[in-house]
Amino acid sequence: MDFDSWEPTYIKILADLGFSRKGDERAALILSRMLEQGQGEDNSAGILALANLIYGKDILVCGNAPILADELDMIDTSDYVIIAADGATAILFDRGIVSDIIVTDLDGDVEKEIAANKKGAIVVVHAHGDNIDKVKKYVPRLRGVIGSTQSTPLDNVYNFGGFTDGDRCVYLAKEFGAASITLVGFDFDDVNVSDMKKKKLKWAKLLIDAI
Repeated sequence: MDFDSWEPTYIKILADLGFSRKGDERAALILSRMLEQGQGEDNSAGILALANLIYGKDILVCGNAPILADELDMIDTSDYVIIAADGATAILFDRGIVSDIIVTDLDGDVEKEIAANKKGAIVVVHAHGDNIDKVKKYVPRLRGVIGSTQSTPLDNVYNFGGFTDGDRCVYLAKEFGAASITLVGFDFDDVNVSDMKKKKLKWAKLLIDAI
């Protein structure tokens, strides 16, 4: 992802949602320093690991909408490399499915994400202004972490594009050359969510449609 191309969209999202770029950049810097310091053996993973998993593969991106469980019943997950958006990890894990990659801002069932990580899942941890405490708390418990930001990329903290966990999964798959991307567990028109979540779903749909 070329950040100069992404930045105008990012600025529009911040304005629409009322978020702080300063907060995002502070969080990204904290995560970058944590990964540089290597808090724990094998704390940081290289992006080559993502390329090896994704390039030329059929990718299943799992969102965390309530329809996820029903949609999983209709497909054979073994046909895909699985990228789970945050809370979707727990739904998959409870079915005995370990995601290959987890994209998370640490807002879901982090204990299940840690359990999946112990079984080999790569965790792409997203730092933003509202989750600094969670980054500090949970990153030291993870292995094979790749940092991400929605603002300016830093050492060990990348911007692959996208804003919410779900659309960042899609952008990640595209960035590393997926052969195909199939979505399950996405409901952009969910009315049973907060007004803020509705705005985020609107942006998720726009961003996914854009690619």
